[in-house]
Amino acid sequence: MPKLNLPPVDADVHKGTGDSDRRLRYFLTIAACGSMSRAADELGISQPSLSRQISALEAYLGRPVFDRTGRGMVLSDVGRTLHRAVAPAFQLIDDTVAKTRDSSSAGSSSLRIAAVHTLTYYFLGDLVSAVAHEGGDANLHLMARSSPEVVDLVASGKAELGFVYDSAVASPGLVSVPLFEDQMCLIARIDDDAYDETTDIWSRPLRLVAFPEHYALRKMLHHSRLNYVVSAETDTVDSALELVSAGIGNCLLPTRMPDRLLQDHRLKKITITGGRLARKVVAIHRDGYALFPLAALTLQIAQRLCKRMTE
Repeated sequence: MPKLNLPPVDADVHKGTGDSDRRLRYFLTIAACGSMSRAADELGISQPSLSRQISALEAYLGRPVFDRTGRGMVLSDVGRTLHRAVAPAFQLIDDTVAKTRDSSSAGSSSLRIAAVHTLTYYFLGDLVSAVAHEGGDANLHLMARSSPEVVDLVASGKAELGFVYDSAVASPGLVSVPLFEDQMCLIARIDDDAYDETTDIWSRPLRLVAFPEHYALRKMLHHSRLNYVVSAETDTVDSALELVSAGIGNCLLPTRMPDRLLQDHRLKKITITGGRLARKVVAIHRDGYALFPLAALTLQIAQRLCKRMTE
């Protein structure tokens, strides 16, 4: 199986310049993730340790680089200036190292893939397995994000390939490759007698557990003309299922979500009638940049898998 590695940001234990470089990488990761806890998970370190490193950076600069809000970490004016200065430099370093490794490794290569959260439950597993079988000693780094974040990661070169809902792709610098259509269903508790196996969700009010405003599936709701209220908001599929299981409300997810996952939460799928809710999934990569062999192979495999899914 391919190895799922985080960027080697914590390897430098030297003092002085090494500490500065490491703290700047931590700073960039928090800026990309939008929260201290997510960045700590991404980096594989504890949140208190990460917080101490950023405090040390801010003490050195004499100014805060983040504004702490109820919705996460937002770059301050100083943080934005610092980000504009250091992000391109670190990206150039990372790209150069990756290209050098790929060109000097006869039997191995690496690939950074970004994908929307839902696809990690029913598409990326098959894709990774096939790439491992056909791609040799492939080193894959997978990043699960919201649709806008996936677009940003690919547009900035931090990911070579992205898998995202097409409604989120608005950048002229990206190539979009259609893959398949994701039909939505309503998720409810197994013991919820208010819904049959099929239901017209346009004919009744809904209480929904929803994703944040910038997520593609939330934007889909805005254009659906459904009569709904948001009973809770969350940014992960797992927490959405937990909230539905607790009776907070229902949620709308792709019909391809695994049955076993729903059963573990004592939930069921309900087929939607009276209208149609669907989103097209696309693969994206930067325009004007030739795909590395592993990225090209992964895209070919993704297209092949999607063809089988829709046959």
